[in-house]
Amino acid sequence: MKLTIQRLTSLTTQDRIDLTKVWPQFDISQLEAQLSETQRVYAARFNDRLLAALQLTIQGTQGKITHLSVREVTRRRGVGKYLLEETLAQNSSLADWWIADDGEANQGIRAAFMQACGFRAQVDGWIR
Repeated sequence: MKLTIQRLTSLTTQDRIDLTKVWPQFDISQLEAQLSETQRVYAARFNDRLLAALQLTIQGTQGKITHLSVREVTRRRGVGKYLLEETLAQNSSLADWWIADDGEANQGIRAAFMQACGFRAQVDGWIR
């Protein structure tokens, strides 16, 4: 089965289980309650399982991405890059992109990843 990137508008029981593995620090029910046109979650799905996810906040023509995370067992396979690229493509009406430094990943690894994806470093995150 092919890896697909989807905007999640509602969660199945399996989605909740998978997102708990992607984001163990979050209350997934609370996250689901916040989903809207301006508060979105995009996820990478393979064989009906979520492997990675990110949160997107939209303000006008600006997209702010936070909490980009890939399950540990799936890292270093291009899933995060594909998730980021497809999220940007699916929201092509947005002119400005900013990825917040949410302090959740090793900053050296995150910086290398963001530069590989075409973003420039700023004090509080990355812009494109």
